[in-house]
Amino acid sequence: MGRLFGTDGVRGIVNEELTPSLALRLGLAIGTYFGEGAKILVGRDVRAGGEMISRAVISGLLSCGVEVYYCGLAPTPAIQFNVKEYGFDGGVIITASHNPAPYNGIKVIAGDGVEIPRDDERVIEEYYFTEKFKPVSWNKVRDSIRIYDKCIERYVNGILKHVDVELIRSKRFKVVIDPANSVGALASPLVAKKLGCKVLTVNGHLDSHFPWREPEPTVDTLKDTATIVKSVGADVGVGHDGDADRSIFIDERGRVMWGDRSAVILAKYLAKKYSGKDRVYTAVSSSLLVEEALRPLGIEVIWTKVGAVGISRAMMKDGRALCGFEENGGFMYPPHQYVRDGAMTLALMLQVMAETGKSLAELYDELPSYVTCKTKVPMPRTLAEEAVKAVAKRFKDERLITVDGVKVILEDGWVLVRPSGTEPVLRIMAEAKTREKLDWILREVKEAIGKVR
Repeated sequence: MGRLFGTDGVRGIVNEELTPSLALRLGLAIGTYFGEGAKILVGRDVRAGGEMISRAVISGLLSCGVEVYYCGLAPTPAIQFNVKEYGFDGGVIITASHNPAPYNGIKVIAGDGVEIPRDDERVIEEYYFTEKFKPVSWNKVRDSIRIYDKCIERYVNGILKHVDVELIRSKRFKVVIDPANSVGALASPLVAKKLGCKVLTVNGHLDSHFPWREPEPTVDTLKDTATIVKSVGADVGVGHDGDADRSIFIDERGRVMWGDRSAVILAKYLAKKYSGKDRVYTAVSSSLLVEEALRPLGIEVIWTKVGAVGISRAMMKDGRALCGFEENGGFMYPPHQYVRDGAMTLALMLQVMAETGKSLAELYDELPSYVTCKTKVPMPRTLAEEAVKAVAKRFKDERLITVDGVKVILEDGWVLVRPSGTEPVLRIMAEAKTREKLDWILREVKEAIGKVR
């Protein structure tokens, strides 16, 4: 049987891999999975093809007798929050998150607001490939969808319940928000304004082609935004991805920090707030500074595969879970919801700054320092898997973490080599205490991969 789902949903280039016919058929499979009478919330980000794909999916859902509620444009975490809090049996989100502009995707959400488990993805794939759909009889087909227009409002109010609104308002922070011309513009600026911040929005108008920067927030794509943060004297800047479940922070000095750094700042604060919560869950793509900074506080680090759903599901089974995160800016705060949430993460960072009285730069400078390199090499997955084996063999005498690709732990650095779950590329992440050590690591990896290619 074939595969549809990747690391996070079904994704492909619009009208090439991801066509209306595929979306309709997948909608039938999803409708069969949820069953007749299920109450499903459907929404999307701003990406090209979103309306076309969402209507095709909805057609399949309606054919199976599903009761469809449509919220239109909304951040992924806003849709997930409403699914969890307001009695929906599940959700479908049309998004490709951080992928380049030609891509779109389909994500399936369980009734608890988290992406469905991997085993359930296989169930939907079986329906899709065997075409064992369960359409209802003609007199049970629902001919209309219900418009759900409270998604953003309820989501924003849910976030504000978890922070000290008056304390943050008293600080009168200046915040620069870059939502990448997508749905983050509909929520994060509103959250910041309700927290008394002076808000400057960059790339805030909605545009399905992401004209000013790539939808993935990185050190490179946020260079211009970082310059603005520094030039206007902002206290903090934040860049979101295409569906606004990630937050990459920029301090007042214009430094862009990876998500594992900002997550450690938040985790240190949360550890003081929640006694008995002494485990953090993070993907192998996160830096070793996570262990270096949190272990002295008695916090255990649980390394997982890359992919938010795995982290979320693991945390939900652990009563000692403090938080979960990825180096890409995805942060999961269980008291709010067990999923990545860009606007919630922004509110939490403002809370930390307000409560500690420290600037973001001061909080950042308290962390261990590493020199970082993140890159990717285009290659098919089969070749990428061989490259992983070659790197593991090259460093066979070192500490290896093999839950996803191979992560090599060295005395003063580390490197992770893994096939992407969303693109035909080999991802390489490396860090070291010095530039010389980092260069040596990258040379060793390059030689190992070169033999495979």
